[in-house]
Amino acid sequence: MAPIIVAFMSYRFYFILLFLHVAYGDISYSFPEEMKRGSVIGNLAKDLGLETGALSNRRARIDTDGREKRYCDINVNNGELVVADRIDREGLCGEKASCILKHELVLENPLELHRINLHIQDINDNPPEFKEETVNIEIRESAVRGARFVIEEAHDVDVGQNSVQQYSLKKNDHFILATSGNTVELVLDKELDREKQQDINLVLTALDGGSPQRSGTVVVHVTVLDANDNVPVFSQAVYKASLPENSPVDTVVVTVSATDADEGINGDVTYEFGHVSEDVKNIFSIDPKIGEIRVIGTVDYETTTSFEIRVKAKDGLGLSSYAKAIISISDVNDNAPVVNLKSLTNPIAENTPPGTEVGIINVQDRDSDSNRQVRCSIQQNVPFKLVPSIKNYYSLVTTGQLDRELVSDYNITISATDEGSPPLSSSKTVQLSVADINDNPPVFEEQSYSAYVSENNKPGSTLCSVIAGDPDWRQNGTVIYSLLPGEVNGAPVSSYLSVNGDTGVIHAVRSFDYEQFRSFKVQVMARDNGSPPLSSNVTVSVFISDVNDNSPQILYPAPEGNSFMTELVPKAAHGGSLVSKVIAVDADSGQNAWLSYHIVKSTDPGLFTIGVHSGEIRTQRDISESDSMKQNLIVSVKDNGQPSLSATCSMYLLISDNLAEVPELKDISYDDKNSKLTSYLIIALVSVSTFFLTFIIIILGVRFCRRRKPRLLFDGAVAIPSAYLPPNYADVDGTGTLRSTYNYDAYLTTGSRTSDFKFCIYTVRLYHGYLLSIFFLEVEFFPISHMKCCEV
Repeated sequence: MAPIIVAFMSYRFYFILLFLHVAYGDISYSFPEEMKRGSVIGNLAKDLGLETGALSNRRARIDTDGREKRYCDINVNNGELVVADRIDREGLCGEKASCILKHELVLENPLELHRINLHIQDINDNPPEFKEETVNIEIRESAVRGARFVIEEAHDVDVGQNSVQQYSLKKNDHFILATSGNTVELVLDKELDREKQQDINLVLTALDGGSPQRSGTVVVHVTVLDANDNVPVFSQAVYKASLPENSPVDTVVVTVSATDADEGINGDVTYEFGHVSEDVKNIFSIDPKIGEIRVIGTVDYETTTSFEIRVKAKDGLGLSSYAKAIISISDVNDNAPVVNLKSLTNPIAENTPPGTEVGIINVQDRDSDSNRQVRCSIQQNVPFKLVPSIKNYYSLVTTGQLDRELVSDYNITISATDEGSPPLSSSKTVQLSVADINDNPPVFEEQSYSAYVSENNKPGSTLCSVIAGDPDWRQNGTVIYSLLPGEVNGAPVSSYLSVNGDTGVIHAVRSFDYEQFRSFKVQVMARDNGSPPLSSNVTVSVFISDVNDNSPQILYPAPEGNSFMTELVPKAAHGGSLVSKVIAVDADSGQNAWLSYHIVKSTDPGLFTIGVHSGEIRTQRDISESDSMKQNLIVSVKDNGQPSLSATCSMYLLISDNLAEVPELKDISYDDKNSKLTSYLIIALVSVSTFFLTFIIIILGVRFCRRRKPRLLFDGAVAIPSAYLPPNYADVDGTGTLRSTYNYDAYLTTGSRTSDFKFCIYTVRLYHGYLLSIFFLEVEFFPISHMKCCEV
């Protein structure tokens, strides 16, 4: 056996070269893992006793022993065995304690074979590791001291002293650490209490024995589960209560209370009696949830003066505790009077006069002496009283007028009290019904009703409902509705409306027209079926709302075909001058009568404009010489209804300062029919004027009109003669589209060769078609008729 050679190397590593020269030529080396490539393991030439040059001459080489990878090599120049590749003991041998790599040294010429055993020594290059970063453990608080809970150990791929050697647990109040071999356990050193702390975090550290030392940690999260470790605790050990005898059933005597610090089912406390006699069970009960001890039987002082009851409080898993309830029974006058109803008239009519006897009451008391003396009474809020009669008898009589509609049933409580100490009392309730008589007429829910309907409605449509109530009963309270006879605009009300006799729903019999009438009133009667019947009336106001069913009516200028109206516009008219006005009305109301004016066609589109809401025609610019003398405007008048309705008219304008400058007017076609109509109009006007005015007024009117000078149209407001008003038209409420008094200047050219005339109307005022003021008419002949109307 050759001697052992020990060598030390740099880079903080050391190893022992163990050269073992046996007869078979085996060589062994021991060195640490993770040596750098090129590090010297040993000198084969020296260890084998060979010359340095012999290795090269004999072509020495290293072969692996059945391995694909060669981890060391030989330097044939100096005979050193060096590291050829990274050697990781954990990767090569895992957790084996011994890790040996086998190589072969081959020498040729002559052939010689030496086996090389490389012993890989472990170094501390891996820290201990736990499988998880956090370990969760659930422990019941009922766990006893010394209970052990296994924790999965840490793992260190190093071996020997470099593997896990010890564990440490961070200081805490409840656990200590115990290790045995590879087993790591948490030992409960102090009992847990979930009511104080529900979660505990522990830090467990694993340490290896290497140098330098390495470690690994894991957090152990302990969840404390509730255990039934707390018994219910009563608020008092002894509960005392005093209970009068004959206390009514369900009287609460005393309430016991216990609490349990546990949670969930472990903390749910229920109550029950402990070991008690059957008599106690027949007299008292305890609420299992709230601990109320109640009376369920008869408590009699003469039988038992006190009760001592053992009460048990139990939690969900059976832990219990006990308390004592001492109930003292106080003595009272325990024989109450007894009230007996001997006779009763039921029901009684509501018109029963006061003082009528309706029942007889008898009162008895089994006690004696003063306890037997009984006072009898009834409550104060009923129209009845008790009148003492013979011995212990009382008469029940009425004290006031009864009204079934106010109170239909009476529950009369008759109380009897003896003179014991303390006194005892009892009561009896008598139910008395009041029979109905027909003493109430139907009453409408409202003092008056209003119905709103749009014109042109369909016959049979529902307008509104009237509802009347009758507090009487059965047929006395059955209401029938009907319309009272009357007239609306001279026609029977039944031709306009109908009412459902059972429901009070009012229907329209016909279609209404807002332009004929806007509202009317009817009377509806509600009658009951009593005997004799009673009734009441209510007024129903029907308001008809307007719909847009009338097109605008143009008052001025006259509709086409009736006359040929021409307006003079001075040549000197400036932009913005008023030259004429279109006047229109709409028989509808509200927004359906809001009119707007638009020029739809004109000879010169840029010369004239019309006010959208006023209808005033004005010049947009100054009149120039190049403008056509004759201007024709077509104006459309629209209302604001939905859908909108409209009408159109033509306006003829002459740009001239003097009618004599317009000879073309003489050539306007003459219509014999229009000429005759004008003649008839003149005759009619003269006749009417002559009828209303005296000769003196005519003379004064003529002088007044001749003194006044004609006004230019653009200097004042344009108006319309009353002859253009529709029949019976007047705006009474101020919401329409036309005034009732006008100033007007115009030129009538139709048939001017034969009917040129001038007339002056001082005042024309209309109200619902009636002439309220006097007007004067004068006729003069001119080349072209000049008609003027002046307001006085």
